[in-house]
Amino acid sequence: MKTVAMVLFPDFLLLDMAGPMEVFSIANRYLKPDDHYVLTTLGTEPGALRASNGVKVQADLPVDQACDGFDLLLVPGGPGAYNQKYPPLLEWLKHNVSRSKTYGSICTGAFVLGHACLLDGYRVTTHWHYTDRLIKAFPKATVETDQIYVQDRNLITSGGVTAGIDLALAVVAQDHGKKVAQDVAKVLLVVMKRQGGQAQFSPLMAAVAPHETAITRVQNHVLEHLDETFSIERMAGLANMSPRHFARVFAREVSMTPMEFLQSARIDCARSLLESGDLPLKTVAFKSGFGSVRHMRFLFGEKLGLTPTQYREQFS
Repeated sequence: MKTVAMVLFPDFLLLDMAGPMEVFSIANRYLKPDDHYVLTTLGTEPGALRASNGVKVQADLPVDQACDGFDLLLVPGGPGAYNQKYPPLLEWLKHNVSRSKTYGSICTGAFVLGHACLLDGYRVTTHWHYTDRLIKAFPKATVETDQIYVQDRNLITSGGVTAGIDLALAVVAQDHGKKVAQDVAKVLLVVMKRQGGQAQFSPLMAAVAPHETAITRVQNHVLEHLDETFSIERMAGLANMSPRHFARVFAREVSMTPMEFLQSARIDCARSLLESGDLPLKTVAFKSGFGSVRHMRFLFGEKLGLTPTQYREQFS
C-alpha cells in the first residue's frame, strides 16, 4: 500500500485537497487491495479547519501526531498559503519532509514549502497568477511559469487548482501504469495530458503601469495600433530615444524586450477576439497585427501550445 497525506491549514483551497485525493480514491477501484492508496489528512490545529469557501473539514490527525513518513506528502494552496504563515507547520515540515518518499504542493501551496525552505535548488511551479510572486519570494528556486506540473527528484509541484488532478494522475501512472491513470481520468471526465501549458490561461502581457512615462506612452500607442507595423526604431522614435537606449530602458521598466511586448500584446489581442466572437481567422490575424494566419498559428503554437482554432474551441 502507498500512503498519501494532505496537510490542511485555515483558509486552504478545498478543491486543491479534494481533486488529488479523489484521484487516488478512484484509483483504488482499479487496484488490488494490497496496492491501494491509504489517504490521510493532517491538520495544523485540533478541530475542524475552515476552507477558503467556508466549508469545514475535520483532519484525521494534528500534524504533530503524525509520527510516520508517507509515500507522498502534499500541501494545498489557498489564501492561507500565501497570505499567512504558520510557524509550527513550517517547523514540522522542515523536520519531517525527509521521512516521506516524495513531497509536493498543489497550486499556491508552493509558498508554504518555500517558507519552510523546501524549494531551494528545485524546479517548481505554481498557479500562473502567482509565479512572479513566487520568483521574488524564493530566488533560490527555479520557477517554471508554463508547466501544469513539475517533478524534480523527490519534489512535485502543480499549477493552479485543477492542475492538482493532473499531478495526481501522473503519480498514479508512475505507481501503477498509464492504463490505471487513464481509467481514473475517464471517470473524472478529464484528459490524461492537456494540450498546452498554463500560458493558455494567463495573459502574456502584464497591465501597463498607470503612471505616465515615455515607455508607458509607447506601450499604450502600440496597444491602440496593433494592426500597424512596429520596429525598435519606430517605438524608440515615439519615446524620443535612441533605439539602444530605448531598448535598455524598456526592458528595465517592463521586464521584457520591446519586441517581446509587441508579440505578447498581439497574442493577447488575438485571444480576446477568438474568445468573444466568430471572426474569420484571417480577420483576427489582421486586427492583431500578425499579417497572416500562418504567422499567428506559428506563434500560438510556440507560446501557448495550441493553434488558434484549438484555442477558440477550448475557450469560446
